Amino acid sequence: MESPLQEPLQELSTVEDYWRWGVSSLQQAEVFFGHGTDNATSETLVLLAHVLHLDLAQVNEFRGAKMTSGEQKQFVDLLQQRIKERKPAAYLTGEAWFAGLPFKVDERVLVPRSPIAELIEQEFQPWLADAPQHILDLCTGSACIAIACAYAFPEAEVDALDISTDALAVAEENIVFHQLEHRVFPMQSDLYGAVKGQRYDLIVTNPPYVDAEDMADLPAEFHHEPELGLAAGDDGLDLVRTILRDAPNHLTEQGILICEVGNSMVHLAELYPDVPFTWLSFERGGDGVFLLTRHELLEHQSKF
Repeated sequence: MESPLQEPLQELSTVEDYWRWGVSSLQQAEVFFGHGTDNATSETLVLLAHVLHLDLAQVNEFRGAKMTSGEQKQFVDLLQQRIKERKPAAYLTGEAWFAGLPFKVDERVLVPRSPIAELIEQEFQPWLADAPQHILDLCTGSACIAIACAYAFPEAEVDALDISTDALAVAEENIVFHQLEHRVFPMQSDLYGAVKGQRYDLIVTNPPYVDAEDMADLPAEFHHEPELGLAAGDDGLDLVRTILRDAPNHLTEQGILICEVGNSMVHLAELYPDVPFTWLSFERGGDGVFLLTRHELLEHQSKF
């Protein structure tokens, strides 16, 4: 009996052949997209680029070229792993892109995918009056937000905090890779615990915010990610309450808090109907990210 590998290896030859076959295979298998790509075409492209050692644009440039037998087998193996194990492509390649920058990722950290990337690329305009000198990235994970902020603001120092030592090990690898050891500082911390008395011009955080109902219904791909980075109690706001309550104690006078809560934005709005959350919009899609100034946080601190 022929191996499942044999059909594509015998009948396909070019990059375009394997691209088309990969898209069809992923769509037929009904895998979930949402870890850096949102469709089968892009997901297959990521796998091809990894196998061929090309960037995404180059894959398209060489789409008529024939793949070697080794490249063909490696791609088919990766695709089958993607389908059978439901493992996100970023974990298969060991790399994800965020705000136009490459990051090492594995199953110790969430796959970077926050719409906050768009805010960083826009240097948080028009929300910041001046370029921030001190930035805090709470729940840093791979340190993608911290590192992207360091690129956006070359004069700033960034504290990158996470409770997970596993996540911080990945964060440190990324900080070294981007040669930012002198400006991005990873620290183990339960939220603000390690930075008592410190104040920041900007606090950015993408904390765990998945509520219990959504956790129970997550597609299989999410079960490869650390639960510590996703689950946040019945309403998804276990950490967000503390982040809100203590944020004004860690912000400078003109400082702002940017926080992602995803689908839990509904719970947040119901819980604090009088708090003037500014819900941010994104040209590339995404929602559930709010902004509050230090003044607004102080005014409503007793509610948190």
